[in-house]
Amino acid sequence: MSAQKLNMLVLPGYQNSGIGHWQTRWEALDPAFVRVQMPDWDHPAREAWCRTLDAAVAAADAPVVFAAHSLGCLATASWASQYANATQLAKVAGALLVAVPDPAGTHFPRDASGFAPVPLTRLPFASIVVASSDDPYGGVPFSQTCANAWGSRWIDIGPRGHVNADSGLGDWDEGRDWLASLGRRD
Repeated sequence: MSAQKLNMLVLPGYQNSGIGHWQTRWEALDPAFVRVQMPDWDHPAREAWCRTLDAAVAAADAPVVFAAHSLGCLATASWASQYANATQLAKVAGALLVAVPDPAGTHFPRDASGFAPVPLTRLPFASIVVASSDDPYGGVPFSQTCANAWGSRWIDIGPRGHVNADSGLGDWDEGRDWLASLGRRD
């Protein structure tokens, strides 16, 4: 990261990110990474998640970078397009949006149905969408559509499933590098 202090807000998806997940590993490696504790990981509600995210951004004492996975990506897009005010949005330096799930997909959890429709408006901060070519929760066409609509850089990392603990990424240095590129203000 640059010399500037940043708040790295970790936004897991449905049922949270457990041991071995790159988000959990990043938190263990660097105390600047702070998980946003959503009110209910097993029965997520868009409004509750967006309000919780809004409170986390409001509490941040420095620019914010989001490290979002799965449903955390949808929460980020929903928050930015429907919940955040200009003051909150100005605090966000960028977002790494990994494994964007498709609410219309057959594997999307029923308990998270309130996240449709996905807002397809330009995000007011820099962003990168990272996709796996064999993600059962969101295919390449869907993630490309989101990236294009959000004004995000799009990266296909090949067949890595849902880009979670089962993907074998370890500390995922490449992902951290992409995240760091969002926090630089040159």
